[in-house]
Amino acid sequence: MTKLWAQDSGDAEVISALMQDACVRPDELHFDGTGRRIVIMASRYCWEAAEPQRVRAALRIESVITARRRGWPEKPEMPLELLALGVDANHVMMHFSGGTEIAVDVECVDLILEDLGTPYPALTRPQHRE
Repeated sequence: MTKLWAQDSGDAEVISALMQDACVRPDELHFDGTGRRIVIMASRYCWEAAEPQRVRAALRIESVITARRRGWPEKPEMPLELLALGVDANHVMMHFSGGTEIAVDVECVDLILEDLGTPYPALTRPQHRE
């Protein structure tokens, strides 16, 4: 069971690698303005496992100032595939397949990734073009 906390761009690279190919439904991404956080529920592909499997996971982005999205799907049930997180001192960029992006301005880097259950078999292994 994974639980990681990233406080700089180096730490965030590990979370980005673990979240690569996570499936996210747009209606499972929530911005809490009062708490200044974004919570993303995802079906995370377990790259660290020997057999193909996924696990439900939550990624929290804390200390959020503002957030913007681009290329957002019209249907909230249409899943997005997270390709990578880009992080520097005051920005978190989430890049999804199909050109969808979320840009988050943060006070400081404060990301928490936590698996929320037992992994289950994945039907397929994500494929990447070289």
